[in-house]
Amino acid sequence: MGVSGCGKTTVAAILASRLGWPFEEGDALHPQTNIEKMAAGHSLTDVDRWPWLAKVADWIDKRLDAGENGLITCSALKRSYRDLINRRGSGLMFVFLAGSKETIAARLAARHGHFMRASLLDSQFADLDEPAADEPAIRVEIGPPAAEIAEQIIEDFGLADDT
Repeated sequence: MGVSGCGKTTVAAILASRLGWPFEEGDALHPQTNIEKMAAGHSLTDVDRWPWLAKVADWIDKRLDAGENGLITCSALKRSYRDLINRRGSGLMFVFLAGSKETIAARLAARHGHFMRASLLDSQFADLDEPAADEPAIRVEIGPPAAEIAEQIIEDFGLADDT
């Protein structure tokens, strides 16, 4: 989880490859209207996000029902969004990829072919409620290369022995 440009997809893809877990790009679950709205430079509202977040939660529930691990990317900026995603209250862990607005803005400026415009970054940071101590989350700084971040996550979760 984290704002656009923090490296969610890159880090999750590395983790999925390293761990052999199913991976879903959460952005692929957005309805076309959301993608068009963001591509036009407009921020999504909570009303826009709720159906998408429900799809994210459904994907997670399917993994949990099957007894599988998995990785899904999602901004999950607000606690209310994370509460919906974690509607079961167990079996899920958020990895918050944290970085400065300046670092992430530079990444967005260099990114091509994505519907999320750099001009929406301010609204993402305005909406961001960092996970609280009572939420199932770890915070990981995005300074190191993505492969190092993935290895840190594997170590933090004690997954190295499971691969």
